[in-house]
Amino acid sequence: MARTKICSVLALILCLAGCRPKPVATVGSKNFTEQVLLGEIIAQQVENRLHAPVARKLNLGGTLLAQTSLMNGEIDLYPEYTGTAYTNVLKHSGITDPGIVFEQVRAEYQGMNLTWLDPLGFDNTFAMAVRGSDARERNLETLSDAAADPKGFLLGAGYEFMERPDGFGTLNQTYDLNWTGPTKSMDLGLLYTALRQNKVSMIAGSATDGPLSVLDIKVLKDDKHAFPPYQACIVVRTDKLNGNPQLRAALAELSGKFTTEKMRQLNYQVDGKHEPIVQVAKEFLESAGLEK
Repeated sequence: MARTKICSVLALILCLAGCRPKPVATVGSKNFTEQVLLGEIIAQQVENRLHAPVARKLNLGGTLLAQTSLMNGEIDLYPEYTGTAYTNVLKHSGITDPGIVFEQVRAEYQGMNLTWLDPLGFDNTFAMAVRGSDARERNLETLSDAAADPKGFLLGAGYEFMERPDGFGTLNQTYDLNWTGPTKSMDLGLLYTALRQNKVSMIAGSATDGPLSVLDIKVLKDDKHAFPPYQACIVVRTDKLNGNPQLRAALAELSGKFTTEKMRQLNYQVDGKHEPIVQVAKEFLESAGLEK
């Protein structure tokens, strides 16, 4: 009798496991706050609209790993940036017009059976920033202003900015900046602390960095368009979209719902205020009118 009961329980467990709804999609992301947060927002949006579970493979790693996972079908979609795809994946350079870059990326990815949806609404380009007090004292608004300032700058930057073809090399080719010493390479999380503590006088951050929403820091305008645009979009396996029109509709609702300032605030909620990503994502969807 006991054996019969045990077998019945095991059979019930196996049945329940087998009856669980299959995830309607697998959402991935790269391995930094903004990406993980966007991935969670996308996943919750799809779950809310399709009333079906979504698998998450967030915090995967860098661009190459995310792209490979998408191509291999390990994930169905993830957030990506036009400039990253244009320079790092497609190996192009020379064009900085946001519209042209987006259309070229979209067209070439179609050949890989991947679809770029319309931009989410913000551009996470490199942000060359200085202390607000320095900007006011030295009348700095643009990178051309910085290049004309004989006092010069000591730069703090992450390793990736120094190595990427669209980073430090492009900056130097476009602007004749006076560097007062070798660049201080550091973890991205230390850049704003180093700037505030006067250990450096300029940093290479990103336009949507959370501290930019709360600190007295001036992002200098890239008036000569040295850096390519980095419009955030959702890139999806085309077969997944074609097989589920409701998925396309749910994802399309996110296009245009973000601004650069909003993304800064969301990033700061996670990194600065240490709020749970799941909760920040939920609150964003509610504020954007996309709640259940």
